Amino acid sequence: MQHNSSILSVKDLNQMVKDLLADAIGQIWLMGEISNFSRPASGHWYFTLKDDTAQVRCAMFRNSNFRAGFTPQNGQQVLVRATVTLYEARGEYQLVIDKIQPAGAGLLQQKFEQLKQKLFEEGLFESIYKQSLPENIRTVGIITSSTGAALHDICQILKRRDPSLHLIIYPTQVQGTEAAAQIAKMIQIANTRQECDVLIVGRGGGSLEDLWSFNEEVVARAIFASQLPIVSAVGHEIHFTIADFVADVRAATPSAAAELVSRDCLEQIRRIQVQEQHLSMAMDYYLTRRREMLNKWRHQLQTQHPQAKLAKKLNRLLSYQHALYENMQQYLLKQSNHHNFLDKQLLRLSPQNNITYLSQIICQKRQQLVNLIQQKITESRHQFVLQTSQLNSVSPLATLERGYSVTTDQQNMVLRRVEQVNVGEVVTTRLANGQLISQIIDIHGKYNH
Repeated sequence: MQHNSSILSVKDLNQMVKDLLADAIGQIWLMGEISNFSRPASGHWYFTLKDDTAQVRCAMFRNSNFRAGFTPQNGQQVLVRATVTLYEARGEYQLVIDKIQPAGAGLLQQKFEQLKQKLFEEGLFESIYKQSLPENIRTVGIITSSTGAALHDICQILKRRDPSLHLIIYPTQVQGTEAAAQIAKMIQIANTRQECDVLIVGRGGGSLEDLWSFNEEVVARAIFASQLPIVSAVGHEIHFTIADFVADVRAATPSAAAELVSRDCLEQIRRIQVQEQHLSMAMDYYLTRRREMLNKWRHQLQTQHPQAKLAKKLNRLLSYQHALYENMQQYLLKQSNHHNFLDKQLLRLSPQNNITYLSQIICQKRQQLVNLIQQKITESRHQFVLQTSQLNSVSPLATLERGYSVTTDQQNMVLRRVEQVNVGEVVTTRLANGQLISQIIDIHGKYNH
């Protein structure tokens, strides 16, 4: 017996299956034949989609089918975009459809969606790559059929709005198997020549098949690679093409594109007139203010004439000049008196007198110094003779003269006892008239005093 927690209800099972279908398959494109079509009062569509060997129940709810643009019929081949799900009340799996088209147009629409998704993922629709239209457009390039109504409409509007614009036509097919390649080539030629400021690429309205050249990848990549800003103008306002998503600017119609790249002359004239009026008013106001300032300055000039100011300044200058002259005279007189006083002081305190007196003192001191030096020399000589005599009386040399000698060892120490030397040592003996170098060969005895 299993535990109750592992037992599912039918509702739980159907919910699990529904979730599994949605996660595993998700949204798909499917083509088949309609049968058993019904449309109850709720507005929803219910039908069976089948092929030669199988069928599946389908539902398309009111909020989706009102955009279909047609009412399906039994036996009609259609292309649908649907989500695989489960109708839980009956436990039957079904398709919930959000888009439906007749099979022919549906294949083109599927190709459109696939290319759109591819280019979107590559970033060709990103706004960062889109160029702004130039402010002052002088030359407009038009890539379209030379015989189409779109070219006529564009030229008429440009001529009416801004006759000064220069137009360059790059004729090309806009429908058929070779149209996409020609459109891409013309975009490349216009970029190579660089003879216009902006390009209009487009054509008039038509079916999806008629507009298909502007859904080709070669055209999309040529538009993306263009250095010139491109305005896409394909079909009518309800039509969207891949070119619209890649182009720098999308216009609802060729006529709208012409209005985007041109300036309305009448509007420009009106704006110029308004600006002229504003400028005139501003100039009137400016001149009025200048006139008021001029009158004010004229009044000030009359009341404060420069000649009067100059005369006043001149009188003041003369007064300053006289005062300066008087001050200079007083200053010079004062300096002259002070100079005379200093001359007298200088004569009275002249160093010449001191120099004569001091010269005499110096001569006297010099003579005294000479006398003292001579006296000192005489006394020093007498002392020297006396001390020399005393020194000679006690000098060892005098002793040597009397026949004595002095013996020293190798360290120049005087030998007084035989114990100070050993046999074999060298000794020096000093006599009155020289020295003897000897070697001790024997010591005979030690004598006591």
